[in-house]
Amino acid sequence: MAAPSANPFGCISPTIASHVADYFQFEIPMVLDGGSCSNGIESTIIGFENANPILYRLGSISIEEIEAVVGKITIKTSEENTPNAPGMLSRHYAPTTKTIVVENVLAAIEQNSDMKIGLLLFKNAIQHEAVLTSEILSKNGNLKEAASNLYKAMHSLDKQGLDIIIAEKFPENNLGNSINDRLKRASKK
Repeated sequence: MAAPSANPFGCISPTIASHVADYFQFEIPMVLDGGSCSNGIESTIIGFENANPILYRLGSISIEEIEAVVGKITIKTSEENTPNAPGMLSRHYAPTTKTIVVENVLAAIEQNSDMKIGLLLFKNAIQHEAVLTSEILSKNGNLKEAASNLYKAMHSLDKQGLDIIIAEKFPENNLGNSINDRLKRASKK
């Protein structure tokens, strides 16, 4: 079962009550605060086609965890015309601030040094005079913690009046795949 998140279509998902209140301040009279979302990113969505498991959305359960239970799984995470699940469009979970995902953050800073830059980083701080602000998702390199902090950090950066958010690409394993999926969709034009 999949249910919609409490955010406008295509925007950054909320992970705390104030995100919902900010999005819908004139549409709803009250938001109940149940605390922060523990996983941060949305649920993994799995379906079946011809009795075979299909991964429709990468999420808080990694591919490796799923395959340990069901064996090799087919991945079908993009569909523009008739999506089988939420989050399959190429642009989704996106801040209003232009966002790029890069492997070499320092090179991207240099290429955009004339802009107001914010950084979204995995574990290591980067100091540079062109950077106005940065968010580190997990100082100890924990992918679960990074996934939990992703949207809160994106919301924070999006409110800073930046010209660009430079997001560091994550390791392509476990929840790193899910985080990279969200960043790729957030950066799509």
